[in-house]
Amino acid sequence: MKLSASDLSAIEARLGARNYKPLEVTLTRGEGVWVWDIEGKRYLDCLSAYSALNQGHCHPKILAAMTEQAQRLTLTSRAFRNDQLPLLYEDLAKLTGARKILPMNSGAEAVESALKVTRKWGYEVKGVASNQANIITCSNNFHGRTLGIIGFSTDPLAHSHYGPFAPGFKTVPFGDFDALAAAIDDNTVAFLVEPIQGEAGVLLPPAGYFQRVRELCTKSNVVLVLDEIQTGLGRTGKLLAQEHEDIRSDLTLLGKALAGGFYPVSAVLANNDVLDVLQPGTHGSTFGGNPLGCAIARAALRVLVEEGMIENARVQGEYFMGKLRALESPLIREVRGRGLMLAIELHPEAGGAYKYCERLRDQGVLAKDTHVDTLRLAPPLIIKRAEIDFICEALSKVFD
Repeated sequence: MKLSASDLSAIEARLGARNYKPLEVTLTRGEGVWVWDIEGKRYLDCLSAYSALNQGHCHPKILAAMTEQAQRLTLTSRAFRNDQLPLLYEDLAKLTGARKILPMNSGAEAVESALKVTRKWGYEVKGVASNQANIITCSNNFHGRTLGIIGFSTDPLAHSHYGPFAPGFKTVPFGDFDALAAAIDDNTVAFLVEPIQGEAGVLLPPAGYFQRVRELCTKSNVVLVLDEIQTGLGRTGKLLAQEHEDIRSDLTLLGKALAGGFYPVSAVLANNDVLDVLQPGTHGSTFGGNPLGCAIARAALRVLVEEGMIENARVQGEYFMGKLRALESPLIREVRGRGLMLAIELHPEAGGAYKYCERLRDQGVLAKDTHVDTLRLAPPLIIKRAEIDFICEALSKVFD
């Protein structure tokens, strides 16, 4: 017997922990930029699983790589070598110029790895006194949900009633260079920051900010860690968002689209010797660098480049931004973003963005709100102009 959407929602309500408030739509199939619910209605996915689906739903070449590898070898642990991990290393190094790479699974694991390795580097290389290292982060950050990470979150929903938290973190306002400069001291080992704050509402720093940050971190012997888990791999119209200011981080964190939505794969990329402080036994992951994940990630990177998705994100992103700025509605306070990482912030009197996501759903477009008043728009990077027109027509009806 086929269960209805209400039947499935009832099972979730009865058995599932209520840590999410999903939009009321039950999906069963996806292809490219489109998804279908169990009643057969089609929607344009304008969230891309928080940018994990840059390559679109069920990309056939990534699916083929996954199927082939799953029939050969899925997991060895790092106790033994496998024939896919070295090739992923090579692909990432050629694409990004990274000197060393640490494979992990989730984005949060990549962030935790960066926190551990920069502290270890601080003690063993920079010469910080034992247990005195500090790491600077930004207000309104989102780097994951682990206990270590939420300890430096400024979002009350993320950290309330989870303490006590680990010490050793300082918080400065995002985009405030003077505050960062004032916060750095002799014990500062790293500055962890998103090039664009996605969960905060697609917030961009002032122009030239990251060039000044790069110079400051170099001068102060501080590791610059850029969390590109959401902004990386083409989302902003460049392979990495840091390229917009022509800088290179010391550590770059990748995840989400690294496996095209097929598997959790993340990586810490080092442009210097920071990762050299890791020795056998000091850090690890049973599934990190597994052959199945590596084969999938290699295919995901390949199609991203060979099929021109990064350039398409730039071109279509400019077109999309123009269409959004042409929307005429007193409800809209600001339109902002870069590439296909866009947001519409509404005035408070609009009554919150969630109800507009519900109205968009009824028009065949799936998007999600963040920070109450902001509507995020991040379709797969394969989107075409006609599909952007479809989204904007839906937006016009919703805001009319």
